Amino acid sequence: MLTDTAARTAELERRMRPVPRPGAHRVVVLALDGVYPFELGIPHRVLGSAEGRYEVWSASVDGRPVRTDSDLTVTPGHGPEVLAEADTVVIPPYAVTAASAAAADPRALAALARVRPGTRLVSICTGAFLLAAAGLLDGRRATTHWALADHFRELFPQVELDAGVLFVDHGDVLTSAGAASGVDVCLHLVREDHGSEVANQVARCCVVPPYRDGGQAQYIEQPLPPASTTGTGPTRDWALGRLGQPLSLDEMAAHAAMSTRTFARRFREETGLSPGRWLTRQRLRRAQHLLESSDLPVERVAHEVGFATATSLRRHLAAQAGVAPSAYRRTFRASV
Repeated sequence: MLTDTAARTAELERRMRPVPRPGAHRVVVLALDGVYPFELGIPHRVLGSAEGRYEVWSASVDGRPVRTDSDLTVTPGHGPEVLAEADTVVIPPYAVTAASAAAADPRALAALARVRPGTRLVSICTGAFLLAAAGLLDGRRATTHWALADHFRELFPQVELDAGVLFVDHGDVLTSAGAASGVDVCLHLVREDHGSEVANQVARCCVVPPYRDGGQAQYIEQPLPPASTTGTGPTRDWALGRLGQPLSLDEMAAHAAMSTRTFARRFREETGLSPGRWLTRQRLRRAQHLLESSDLPVERVAHEVGFATATSLRRHLAAQAGVAPSAYRRTFRASV
């Protein structure tokens, strides 16, 4: 029994930590101050499980240990000089402050300058802030964690930020969203470099799905703005209690004791949305809650929140979150 267990353990170790093949694609993971340990390890685990097709090294900007965002410090195996030998460079996320986002660490920019032209660059989560600060995302579409999207846009208006996707691939530069999207983008690299069969084998080895439906839009929190006791606020509260019923602009205006034109203007001034778009958004929020917290059929969910048909719910949810109701439920509702 012990011999059998030892053999199985050795086989697992061989699969998870294979010896790099001659001429393997060299990946350097640049650990910055405040790096997130989980994401720091993703390239090693995912790319390192591709049967020796990648050789993964870690590096710091000065060759010294790096403080993580947790109560531990890591010691990368290399200094910044190995960046010049990389075929792909990965920037894992690090703790971003207002100061560090506005002015990137000069040592990090200097380390990034060592990268050879034509080297593939990949960021995970806040790693995009460094690429943007270096001017490498100017005029390009990119992504980062949805919670930092507004801050990113303020700092880097020259970058076309898309906060609704898991990753963006320009071939030479890839950016990805938060945490687990680092797994998604690394599997994507394997898929692009070696095909779906190899990527699927890596996914099985790492016990993760080879591909996730939708984008990060389905994870974005969209809190309901607080209603006021003046203007259209009371009517919004009234409408929220009647989402399952047909609600027309005229009915909402009558409840607010305003003309239709005045109500529509005031509503947009207070919410930034037309009454129709606001109603659709609230119905979607209610539908998402029911999909997460109940076993109601999709048709019943659509009826409960005021969509005329399940097809209408599917269309609106796909437009907002990029997934069908069934896929959204699989993601957020635990099996009972």
